[in-house]
Amino acid sequence: MSAAYPNLFSPLQLGSVRLRNRLVHASMSTRYVKAGEVPAKMITYHANRARGGASMIVTEPLNLLPRQRNPQKVMVLDPANAEGLRRWAEAVRAHDSHLIGQIQDPGRGRHQPGRVHDAFGASALADDLSWTVPHALETDEVAQLVQDFAHAARIMRDAGFSGVEISAGHGHLFHQFLAVRSNERTDRYGGDLEGRARLLTDLCRRLREVCGADFLIGVKLPGEDGMPDGIDLETSAAITRLVHATGAVDYLTWCWGSHSPTLDWHLPDMHGARAPYVDKIAVLGQHAPGIAIGALGLITDPNEGERFVREGLADLVMLGRPLVTDPAWGLKAQAGREAEIRYCVSCNTCWGAIVGGNALACDNNPRVGADDETDWRPARVATSRRIAVVGAGPAGLEAAWVAAARGHEVTVFASGTESGGKLRLHAALPGGESLSSVYDYQQLRAAAHGVRFEFGVRAGIDELRSIGAEAVVLACGATPAWPRWLPDDYHDLDFFPDVRTVAARFVGRSVRESGTALIVDQDHTSFTYATAVLLAKVYERVVIATAREGVAAEEALVNRQGIQRRLAKLGIEVKNFCEPVFDDGLAEGVVTLVNVFGVGSVKIEGVSLLTHATPRVPRDELVAPLRAAGVELAVIGDCQAPRSLLVATGEGYRAGMRW
Repeated sequence: MSAAYPNLFSPLQLGSVRLRNRLVHASMSTRYVKAGEVPAKMITYHANRARGGASMIVTEPLNLLPRQRNPQKVMVLDPANAEGLRRWAEAVRAHDSHLIGQIQDPGRGRHQPGRVHDAFGASALADDLSWTVPHALETDEVAQLVQDFAHAARIMRDAGFSGVEISAGHGHLFHQFLAVRSNERTDRYGGDLEGRARLLTDLCRRLREVCGADFLIGVKLPGEDGMPDGIDLETSAAITRLVHATGAVDYLTWCWGSHSPTLDWHLPDMHGARAPYVDKIAVLGQHAPGIAIGALGLITDPNEGERFVREGLADLVMLGRPLVTDPAWGLKAQAGREAEIRYCVSCNTCWGAIVGGNALACDNNPRVGADDETDWRPARVATSRRIAVVGAGPAGLEAAWVAAARGHEVTVFASGTESGGKLRLHAALPGGESLSSVYDYQQLRAAAHGVRFEFGVRAGIDELRSIGAEAVVLACGATPAWPRWLPDDYHDLDFFPDVRTVAARFVGRSVRESGTALIVDQDHTSFTYATAVLLAKVYERVVIATAREGVAAEEALVNRQGIQRRLAKLGIEVKNFCEPVFDDGLAEGVVTLVNVFGVGSVKIEGVSLLTHATPRVPRDELVAPLRAAGVELAVIGDCQAPRSLLVATGEGYRAGMRW
């Protein structure tokens, strides 16, 4: 038991299974699966999380029905996968952890644009996001689902899985049966709540019958979905009582939102409270006495998990994103090494990657899925070299600490007085606080491995020669490009500042300004909208003008929904399909926005701040002279081209491993 977190790392008897601690890896899709097989990389991914401290691991959704043929999900019914399923369970069990297979079907729900033609659901009603209209299952087809899911669960049990979790929230198939909004059935699977819950409760009972008393059964229920005729807390409590009455379930947890404008609720970011659902989960759990309760949702710190268990709010602490970021989260916390945890920043890059069909990725872990990912320490080099890193943003810092950990002598030159680069500014904006953990971790690792920092130095050839640099990593960022639509005679940054300059100017300021702040948006990343939120606290009116059809095109859908909700709440106006033109009215605070298709214009009056968010130009003035001098060179981050944080940390890692 951990002296620092005695409750979080205390054992728990869950059904017939003894868990060594309360830490559970919640279901996360990896997109490692191809052609429905059990890939070695996914086995390694879960084994690494078990090795890193998780006592139970819930898989991503699996193909469990004959009609489920998604090639990016493991096909449990395929006999060719029997050996892979066994190896998967054994790899997790080898680290005193338990593998739980997730039962789920999206039904009519889809994140991606466009309708899906093979979807099935409770009723022929359109999905709130994709407008997919599913095939309404016949009564005997619904009953067959219960048999088919139970049959697949038996296969997993025989392969060594410790249990299953029914994913009955998130707007997926079971949720669609539970909610009046999506269930208009008049047979035994519709009507009152008991009827709408019958698919779920019948499945719970059948799983227990088929798989036996020593097989774990968990259920993730909808808490609130925020939609008319959907699931509210009162309805969720009633569903909880019905599930509890089956006598078949070992643990429960709850999730929020649905396939709708509330999709972002199930992956909350840092614009709201931390662990926003735990108190509600504790209340719902009172309707299921004797069943273990799992805390879920924006839990990132061991202190949070310790408190939830200590105060009786939950029995299990279920982490998804944080265990993507650091598979050794539990191991480090239990050993009192919290400062070495790479913390999840709740940016939802992971979600954006998997929904886009790409492999799981993380802004703060450039090694997701690596074989030796858990508590990784780079191998030392045989011959140390002197390496200079120009720039102390996340790309440069990652390169610096990794290179130093490998035994190189590393010096970082930073033109500013602190590390973090523009990410430090973003961390000071609304909703950006968690981003500081990226450069804080890198700085601590750099200090631990002897990296030397030269702050306030804009390094040139002379500075690099002075330390005898044998290799140079250029990570010195980029500068704002000048908007192509801005006349030459307005080229004055004090008059028309870049959005980053504006953000730095207003951070921490509370004095109100009169007039309108106009942001011309060619960026579409979260930084711009965090700045808009900041300006809404200062200016009477904030307007965003974009040539695109909407805002936040570079952000994942769950982030985009949150951004759009915040803009609407604050009364920030968005003018789509338009760009500014400049005429004599600008001196009087009037800016004309012209439709990009040439079909009209609108005048914005009272403009007292005009700022632009445009693509940035790499700061590469050192590249040519260093190459001419024959210096070994790596150009990374925004210095290569404007980058996301995901790409910056990844390039920094690879640069640190280069020599």
